[in-house]
This record gives sequence, C-alpha cells and structure tokens, in this order.
Amino acid sequence: MIKGRVVFLATLLCVTGSLPMLVAPLPAQQSSDRAHQIAGKFMCMCNCNQVLSQCNHVGCTTSTAMLKEVDQAVARGDSEDVITQAFVQEFGTKVYAEPPHSGFSLVAWSMPAVYLAVGLVLVLFVISRWRKRPAHAVNTDAAANNRGISSEMLERARLRAARETQD
Repeated sequence: MIKGRVVFLATLLCVTGSLPMLVAPLPAQQSSDRAHQIAGKFMCMCNCNQVLSQCNHVGCTTSTAMLKEVDQAVARGDSEDVITQAFVQEFGTKVYAEPPHSGFSLVAWSMPAVYLAVGLVLVLFVISRWRKRPAHAVNTDAAANNRGISSEMLERARLRAARETQD
C-alpha cells in the first residue's frame, strides 16, 4: 500500500514537473516553424547557392546571422512582407530563392514553357519532313555504280565471300 502511494506520488510529481516544459515551448516552436518557413524563401548569402533554411555549411556564420535576423523579426511580430523587404534592401533581389511572380521575373517563370513548346514544334517539324521524304528503292547495281564499282567486280567479291564462308 505504501509502495503504491510512493509510485503514485512520483508519477504525479513527474507529470506536474514536466507540464510547464510541455506547454511553454509551444509558442516558441510555432514562432520557430514560421521563421523556418519564411527562411525557406531566401538564399544563403555565403555563396553556397542553398536555401537559407537548408544551408549545411559547418560554421556558416552568414546563415546563422540571417536565421537569427528572421527569428528576431518573427518574434517582433513583423509580417512576411516586411521581413522580405528588409532582406531585399540588405542583400538585393538575389536573396530570393525563387523569383517573384511579377515584372521582368515573369520571364524566368515563362521561359521553360516557351522552350518546351519550341522544342516540341521543332521535333514535329523534323519528323514530318522525314516522313514526306520519298523512300528510295535499294538497288545493289545502282548503289555499286554510284560508288564506282563495276558489276563484274561486285560479282567476283560475292563469289569470293561465298567460297571463304563455306565450311
């Protein structure tokens, strides 16, 4: 009976002791997730050509500083647009992981589709030209004459090949 009470009290103490740890990180975790999501829209400026939230350089001070800046902005309650504008002012438009869907950047979004369409038209054009080309009947004497081989030499070569391949 005493052992049961001790186990119950120990369990109750563990649960109540860990309850603040379970509840407190929730807002911080949500803030961190939002910061991670926003950081995924930027490039790391250490010239590694990786997304900021995925920069895997050991000891990369650039990504650490940029992530800290995003975390601080999220903690202040800044909107995503305000954070984006701050990074664009600091680093220029090369900070974008993907170009914005407006202005001249629309060219970057539309060119793959244009290249695909032009390539498809080109392939269809070449195939249609190949199909319209007349099929030439293969005449061995005509082919031999085009190469300067007389029919007697061709016949001798055939007879010699037949003799050499006979077993």
